[in-house]
Amino acid sequence: MDLGVRWTLHGDGRTPAPGAVVRPDERLSWPRTAGLGAQHVVAMFGASFVAPVLMGLDPNLAIMMSGVATVVFLLATRGRVPSYLGCSLSFVGVAAVIRADGGSSATVTGAVLVVGAALFLVGLAVRRFGARIIHAAMPPIVTGAVVMLIGFNLAPVTAATYWPQDQWTALFVMLFTGLAVVCLRGFWSRIAIFLGLVFGYALSWALDRVFGQIHSADASGKVTDHWRLDLSGVGQADWIGLPSLHAPSFEWSAILVALPVVIALIAENAGHVKAVGEMTGDNLDDKLGTAISADGVGSMLSTAVGGPPNTTYSENIGVMAATRVYSTAAYWAAAGFALLFGLCPKFGAVVAAIPGGVLGGITVILYGMIGLLGAQIWINAKVDLRNPLNLVPAAAGIIIGVGNVTMEFTDTFSLSGIALGTLVVITGYHALRAFAPAHLKTQEPLLDEGTSSYDTDEAGREDAQRAKS
Repeated sequence: MDLGVRWTLHGDGRTPAPGAVVRPDERLSWPRTAGLGAQHVVAMFGASFVAPVLMGLDPNLAIMMSGVATVVFLLATRGRVPSYLGCSLSFVGVAAVIRADGGSSATVTGAVLVVGAALFLVGLAVRRFGARIIHAAMPPIVTGAVVMLIGFNLAPVTAATYWPQDQWTALFVMLFTGLAVVCLRGFWSRIAIFLGLVFGYALSWALDRVFGQIHSADASGKVTDHWRLDLSGVGQADWIGLPSLHAPSFEWSAILVALPVVIALIAENAGHVKAVGEMTGDNLDDKLGTAISADGVGSMLSTAVGGPPNTTYSENIGVMAATRVYSTAAYWAAAGFALLFGLCPKFGAVVAAIPGGVLGGITVILYGMIGLLGAQIWINAKVDLRNPLNLVPAAAGIIIGVGNVTMEFTDTFSLSGIALGTLVVITGYHALRAFAPAHLKTQEPLLDEGTSSYDTDEAGREDAQRAKS
């Protein structure tokens, strides 16, 4: 069985010829491949350890399990889809909601494990029936609205939890990160979030040295005098050791909050496979279902031991585009480095010490960017918001999600925020479409878009005209 773990040497193994690309089944020399793997780790590093910190999970375990998930993905796709699976930021809002309702880390990982299982089943369905079933259930207006409400639902987390801990550090980190995203070029722009964290870390240390302790809310919300940057845990941590593991627990209320995120993960995977296919020149539509299922399995493995869920990372697409090296061997190297990082508790302690004010400055931009990805989905699909069939369910669902509106069905069961907003968008769109007049039912492009009937008719008329002439 071909598992995609055999590579032919590209050229002399040193530098690709001008205009040449290193294909997924090729590699450079092993030292250069290891270097590229390390570069992929740096590219995914920022978001991949921000996600578990924001979710209240162990960053060491997150990094280690991202390496495991990447190996699973590469094996499942037979080495045809070069990709790194890092920690998904789409679940940050879900974790915040679950914890606000009294849920523990086990409750968070249990809910997310169910989402991973749902994603796996969706992938199997796509393999069987094609990507058209995704469009049938979740057209762009629905997908965009759900991604938008997931991102904007996070706004209160920044405003109430992180920003008040150190508002001036948050402001300067926000400004620095914004400048890094906009002004830096190439590889550096792709790790702008990571650079913002480093800047905030250094700024907090400097402010402690100059001004002493700050009088503000701490991570628990209690107003006290405390250091912005507390490194006491770093000195106590070991250099080598296993990350902390825990088993998931399952609660229906938490699962219902988390399930809508499967829509965002499907959109992320579909976009990733399309992008990689365009860069490598391979038609990877036949691998879309496999990629989605592999992502689901990777998330299930991670959350089963207490880690966060995973998703394909656009940061690593940028590295491939810059280097023109699409070798999956580099991703195997990256997975190996991630496993080694996960076995260093001192690294996890450094990450866990990130000050709240720094996270406030980062999340102001990051959460907004997640929400606006929904708008980008609408733009790419040319969704017409003048059409009330699109406008009404999206408008209602987004306000419910962002405002955290609650519907109480019984004394023990209610839906709110992300879960209720997603339900309103999906059921509202399909219910309205069933009763809408014909002129409001516009045809939208498919994920695996082919030639439209209009294009076919036009082509037929042109062929007939040429035949007559």
